[in-house]
Amino acid sequence: MRHANAELITRFYQAFQQLDAETMASCYAEDVRFSDPVFTDLRGTDAGDMWRMLCAKAQGFSLTFEGVAADEYSGRARWVATYVFSQTGKTVVNHIEASFVFRDGKIVEHHDRFNLWRWAAQALGTKGRLLGWLPPVQNAIRQQAAKGLAAFQKNR
Repeated sequence: MRHANAELITRFYQAFQQLDAETMASCYAEDVRFSDPVFTDLRGTDAGDMWRMLCAKAQGFSLTFEGVAADEYSGRARWVATYVFSQTGKTVVNHIEASFVFRDGKIVEHHDRFNLWRWAAQALGTKGRLLGWLPPVQNAIRQQAAKGLAAFQKNR
């Protein structure tokens, strides 16, 4: 029998497959910390709002996941998101390694790892392929994403 926290991870990704951000956010503790190469430090409701924004904007979206494993304290999964990046219309296939920390049946830490240069090459095309490894370009990607999240939260 799988651990309850493995079931929690599965519920999170099954909700993501359905673009159900409310269920995704309900898997998080109120004081959750989320990070990935773009959103480097989201806390609390900001993490749930990021998923709400991404689900609301999703185009041509599909998701697969595998390798779900968890115990009482931590867990992991691998997932692949395929979608159209709205700013350029280019298709992105992003391979992600996720790690989790749990407390009281909720996710309290969620860290996603992926290659931001590879993402930029797909999402931005030639510019991303040639310049996506540069820290100023990666910082610009992060700043644009933060502005997008702030605008989404303001208009909610």
